[in-house]
Amino acid sequence: MTLVLLVILTLVVVFCVRDIRVKLITKPLFNYFKTSLPELSQTEREAMEAGSIWWDGALFSGKPNWRKWLSNDKAKLSDEEQAFIDNELHTLLKMLDEEKISEAQDLPEEVWQFLKEKGFFAFIIPKAFGGREFSAQANSTIVAKIASRSLSTAVTVMVPNSLGPAELLLHYGTNEQQNTWLPKLASGEALPCFALTSPEAGSDAGSIQDFAVVCEREFEGEKQIGLAVTWQKRYITLAPVADVLGLAFKVYDPDQLLSSNKVELGITCALIPTAHEGVKTGDRHNPLGQAFMNGTTSGEDVFIPMAWVIGEQAGIGKGWRMLVSCLSAGRGISLPALSAGTAQLSARTTSAYAGVRRQFGVPISAFEGVQSALARIYGYSYLIEAVRQTTALAIDLKQSPSVVTAIAKYHLTEHARVALNDAMDIQGGKAIQMGEMNYLAHNYMGMPISITVEGANILTRSLMIFGQGATRCHPYILKEMSIVQQQEDQLIALKEFDEVLCKHLQHTSVNGLKAFFNGFTLARCERAPVSGDVALYYRRLTWLSQALSVYSDIAMLKLGGSLKRREMLSAKLGDVLSFLYIASCVLKKYEDDGRQQGDLPLVKFALDHCLDEASKAIYAFCDNFTAAPLAFLLKRLAFPVGNWLKAPSDKLAVQVCSNVSDHNSTRERISHLCAVVKHSAIDTVEHAYLLEKAHAPLMAKYRKWCKQNSVKLVGKSLNEKLSIAMDDKVIDDKSSETIFCIETLVAKAIAVDAKAPS
Repeated sequence: MTLVLLVILTLVVVFCVRDIRVKLITKPLFNYFKTSLPELSQTEREAMEAGSIWWDGALFSGKPNWRKWLSNDKAKLSDEEQAFIDNELHTLLKMLDEEKISEAQDLPEEVWQFLKEKGFFAFIIPKAFGGREFSAQANSTIVAKIASRSLSTAVTVMVPNSLGPAELLLHYGTNEQQNTWLPKLASGEALPCFALTSPEAGSDAGSIQDFAVVCEREFEGEKQIGLAVTWQKRYITLAPVADVLGLAFKVYDPDQLLSSNKVELGITCALIPTAHEGVKTGDRHNPLGQAFMNGTTSGEDVFIPMAWVIGEQAGIGKGWRMLVSCLSAGRGISLPALSAGTAQLSARTTSAYAGVRRQFGVPISAFEGVQSALARIYGYSYLIEAVRQTTALAIDLKQSPSVVTAIAKYHLTEHARVALNDAMDIQGGKAIQMGEMNYLAHNYMGMPISITVEGANILTRSLMIFGQGATRCHPYILKEMSIVQQQEDQLIALKEFDEVLCKHLQHTSVNGLKAFFNGFTLARCERAPVSGDVALYYRRLTWLSQALSVYSDIAMLKLGGSLKRREMLSAKLGDVLSFLYIASCVLKKYEDDGRQQGDLPLVKFALDHCLDEASKAIYAFCDNFTAAPLAFLLKRLAFPVGNWLKAPSDKLAVQVCSNVSDHNSTRERISHLCAVVKHSAIDTVEHAYLLEKAHAPLMAKYRKWCKQNSVKLVGKSLNEKLSIAMDDKVIDDKSSETIFCIETLVAKAIAVDAKAPS
């Protein structure tokens, strides 16, 4: 007892007496930070400072305020936006035929014209310049619906409304540049593209080899200072058909015409008409057979006036900041929209197909193996839609959360890939035979494209989510880094560092104690903002938020700056943050939708999945962070009685499938973005499913009779079977017509295209 009291007294003295604390703790940690933290380059600093902190900061702190989270606005569309969806978008969807688009490797001319005339390239442009000025929510919703009908068209619409000339002009263009270009972009007179990716610089934009030299040449009859630009870009969507090229390159000023003390002026963005002398466009790539225009652009020693630089001369060297600021918004709108459209296409069609496709006398949706995959499709579709809506909401709230948008991009594309794979598995031969009846194949082939763009998924997970999250979202790390690296006076720096460090240590200690207690009590003592079936999930998410905070501090303390090179470890902590955010979005959607009881199994499925993945990521982090005996102790910090969080159960999976089948409103909510165009293949399988479901007792009676009379019915046509059934008084004339209609539709729904050899 005396020894324990002595230890406690020693700790109190060390931590509470400032001079002793500074000597024994603050100064050694200050020196450790100074040597272990790498000096941030200008590009790294700008990337770190880009965007804003939102709910990700609360999750990283270990103290998420759930009431504040739920008080955020609901995802909604304005009357004008809804009218556009009901009219212009509805008309466009009827014009699209992905099979014909794929064969022609281009959109029909009338579709191009319709997109331009109706403002499909002008969602983000203000009305003052002739644009639609739609919300991020509307932008995302429209792209998602198009993606369920034609991925090629969705990508074509997505690019001008994402990272591109319009976005950059709105934030960084001069008034003259905005007045010149934005009306043309809004009307479709000028079709834009943005060229960033180079052969040796993909995700690492800081390594761009494309360059410009400041020089003085004659342009339009007069001598002026401008840039001689040389570039070679690839993977540029819309480049083959663009009228104006957004371009990123590095600027050098060897003759110091602009700067008296620097030769390398940094990454810069410019707008160049593709008709300008020396600009080369037109060559196309073939992105997995998809028809959207994707290709190369190049130029050598192409002179452009300073007026073409975004922001003019003041914009020289500001390109990297422009790019990282605008990328986060595009990443949070476009790619989640493609993922939502694909997932909901999978949910709508697979639920219908599995309901009408029969094996061994029963619908394949009745088999547990199929239900296991169906539950994933349904649960992931709900999850993806929740994140899509909430992330777009963040952008509409004038937030630009770079970490949140990175989470949305990575995890939604990956979850959509799983849902689509499951849909392909269930629909089998129908899903792999190309033709007009195949509504999955083009999205399946296009899915890897979403995985690679705007930061390949490996990079996004390994570097961006936790790499930015750890420093941007942590309440103290960025302050400590700033003090250590920027404060020249050592005494002042030590004093400031000590103040922040004390708060940091208190923060970590409190979170550590809470995480241990909650792990021991199964988080039953945490507060929840709601009561009922989902209250326990709020408590568990708070507990895992505390655990993330503690494990992140341990990792950063031990590894320092080398943590960013330990990508496997940082990715695992990033996964914890990601699944906490995803689960938060699921809970918010459930509340915003009015707690629909038919959705509750879906909500539980998605939340169990998130909690299981987050806890497994913590265990994996501990196992790879240190040796086995210490890893065991490290896990006990937040999991004193072991990991009691489990993946969604088989029972829950069956319940999810049952609810989607029994409640058409639930099925509609998880697939409302899927475009069901009249007389399309999707319409056929949907009509067959709904018609058979509406006459389930009649079909059950008829099929039972068929089974009992199987010998008598061998070789009989459908009409002959129905005639015999009427003779046996099993059905009447009206029932016969209904059965004939259903059986014919089902046969058409499960059919695949076959062509005679040419």
